[in-house]
Amino acid sequence: MPHGLSSVAFPSLAFLGAGSMGGAIVRGLVASESPVDGPVFVTNRSAAKAEALAGLAGVDAIALENEPAGNSRAAAGARVVILGVKPYMIADLLDEIAPHLADDAIIVSLAAGITLAQIEAKTGARAVIRSMPNTPSTVGRGVTGIAAGTHATADDTGLVRRLFETVGVAVEVDGDDGIDAISTISGSGPAYVFLLIEQFIEAARHQGFDAETARLLAEQTFIGATRLLEAEGEDPAELRRRVTSPKGTTEKAVEVLQSADLAATFSAATDAAYNRAKELAAEG
Repeated sequence: MPHGLSSVAFPSLAFLGAGSMGGAIVRGLVASESPVDGPVFVTNRSAAKAEALAGLAGVDAIALENEPAGNSRAAAGARVVILGVKPYMIADLLDEIAPHLADDAIIVSLAAGITLAQIEAKTGARAVIRSMPNTPSTVGRGVTGIAAGTHATADDTGLVRRLFETVGVAVEVDGDDGIDAISTISGSGPAYVFLLIEQFIEAARHQGFDAETARLLAEQTFIGATRLLEAEGEDPAELRRRVTSPKGTTEKAVEVLQSADLAATFSAATDAAYNRAKELAAEG
């Protein structure tokens, strides 16, 4: 078992809709070698997608095209039920599985824009937890925000937190507002980083490098800098100062970047994302 993960067994689990994110969590759980006290059900619409997960240890992969009631069977056999379908499918899925849920079931939603109250309205007095994982979860370096609903206990939340820690780190936040806020940082954050890398590549090409070399320089500089940040454990500002020699070239470049008022730009960007999250919840 990888260092740092608990040896306490997970209860039986059901991943209803194991797309890229749900599938990443299933693979992370299996790779962590964490014990599971019962089956790990995984449902997918197609047999091909189910087959891709069928070979994982302890996984009962269900193809809904072959077993239309597969979501209900999986939900009935699990203590923790993870909703991995698209947001517009959540309501119908909950209507389908609600009669089959155990009284002590924990419902975990991966869907953006679907509130705790909306899920609780269909699941009664059962524990509900919203989550906001990000795409680096697919490579085991994710950040996931989790928010507990009205009926979720500290033990329920701790259990779900451990599950997401198999694919990275997890942060507990306060309700739907907390999920919306974290979605603007770690949820959308990879897109911001990729945008910066795109622009860095263009800057390298502006300096005369060919496309292949420009991409290599930009990508490896970002990768190296983040690994240094992780290894050193220092404040990013301190690491920046170490690179920025007085009256040197880096200082001149940083002055230009700071004159663009990046702090205000990032604040405005995350505010826009937060407001859109609220709009999506209202539309749902």
